[in-house]
Amino acid sequence: MDAAVRPLFAQVLGPAFEALPVLLRAVHVAQGKRRYRGDVDVERGRGLLSRIVAVATHLPPAGTGRLCVEIDAAPDGERWTRFIGGRAMPSRLWHDGGVLCERLGLATFGFRLHIEEQAIVWRVIRVHVFGLSLPARWFAGVGARESADGDRYRFDVWASLPLVGLLVHYRGWLDVG
Repeated sequence: MDAAVRPLFAQVLGPAFEALPVLLRAVHVAQGKRRYRGDVDVERGRGLLSRIVAVATHLPPAGTGRLCVEIDAAPDGERWTRFIGGRAMPSRLWHDGGVLCERLGLATFGFRLHIEEQAIVWRVIRVHVFGLSLPARWFAGVGARESADGDRYRFDVWASLPLVGLLVHYRGWLDVG
């Protein structure tokens, strides 16, 4: 398939994309607008700095409940909007070489994606806030894991920072079958 029309995650993961479970590939191959529903459990940090960072990056509120994720995908990028607890958490994703970039509020993250046990694992390799580059080692506690479980897409997203502690940890599933 021509790289100009290959889906974003296929471009970032290269040949490893083809080894993913069918359900994960289906989520990341679909182009255009689509909507998925599921359940989520969100844990949030309680400190002042944690709350400030959460507001700046549109992190979801603590709680357990329903979730809706809207994805508008094109080969040159995707827009994801997660609706959790009555709040929208929008982000924009694109690739820069072999790096998946995500703009979330005031921060832009660069993730190295790799496959572990048939799951996609996201690891931070760079971060920019207000255009300033921050040390990636500060974000070693930030990452995500996507996997397939029958007809469900499972996700586990975590974020904690040195001196700040837990920002957010949310996990759950989306019905995509």
